[in-house]
Amino acid sequence: MEFVTDLFKIVLPAGLVIYGMYLTVVSFLKKERENQLIQIKTKNSELIIPVRLQAAERICLFLERVTPNNLVRRINQPDFSAKDLHGQLLFEIREEFNHNLSQQVYFSDATWQTVRSAVESVVTMVNTAYQDLNEDARGIDLGKRIFQKSLEHRNDGIQNALSQVKSEISIYF
Repeated sequence: MEFVTDLFKIVLPAGLVIYGMYLTVVSFLKKERENQLIQIKTKNSELIIPVRLQAAERICLFLERVTPNNLVRRINQPDFSAKDLHGQLLFEIREEFNHNLSQQVYFSDATWQTVRSAVESVVTMVNTAYQDLNEDARGIDLGKRIFQKSLEHRNDGIQNALSQVKSEISIYF
């Protein structure tokens, strides 16, 4: 019996020391893993924030470029018929949109949907303005009609999309 108590006197403290070491090592490894995750997140932030900011700049520029007034001023030629201008405006909107399509990766689904809706509203405005005209109308007539419709709508879709992009990017600053 004395042997068991002596063995117990040796094994119990040794077990407690081993258990204490185990807890210390586990705690150390956990803190080390947390530090590594923090470092990875910091590095990612250093890389991703500038890219997100550039994406926001590109989307804002895109939205400004497809604003009906800017679009018509940039594209309209004196010798265009309304049909020519209509086709060229739709082509330009599609090209601008396709060129900036990859920027959706950097934005939430809600923000990208707002941008997409803004583009669709501009296309609808251009189509509606074109449908209101005679077949032999000139490009300048279509441009005037688009300006008129733009004043009626005040580019609400574009302004909403710009606001949403700006508010989303302001989270990071």
